[in-house]
Amino acid sequence: MKTKQIWANLAVKDLDVTTKFYIALGFTSNNSMKSDELTSFSFGDNNFIINFFLKDILETNTKTEFSNLQTGNEVIFSFSAESKDEVDQWMAIIIKSGGKIFADPYEIGEGYTFGFSDPDGHKFNVLYWPGM
Repeated sequence: MKTKQIWANLAVKDLDVTTKFYIALGFTSNNSMKSDELTSFSFGDNNFIINFFLKDILETNTKTEFSNLQTGNEVIFSFSAESKDEVDQWMAIIIKSGGKIFADPYEIGEGYTFGFSDPDGHKFNVLYWPGM
């Protein structure tokens, strides 16, 4: 079976807060139409799409309950950085934009990383790994 495209759908509380956060981080809005149910962004050179739906809308549309991100997690996305300095720059921007650091920067093997969550608690890490 071949998949034409893959994207992610995440649940959020407030579309305006989510939109402002990801715009402040420099990501491109992927909203081709105005919606009061979701905001969407493209990530990375391959334009991976993450749709951020209001939680009640997403739960109704998918007929499932989403995690309480204050006590659990659903997925972690990784952003690739080109250097340790860029990892530190990302951290400064994320803090300034309202993100929360859950793992301070640390060395892991040859790499360097830290973890953060967005205003709704979705987890990400920024990773520098030589040659990646």
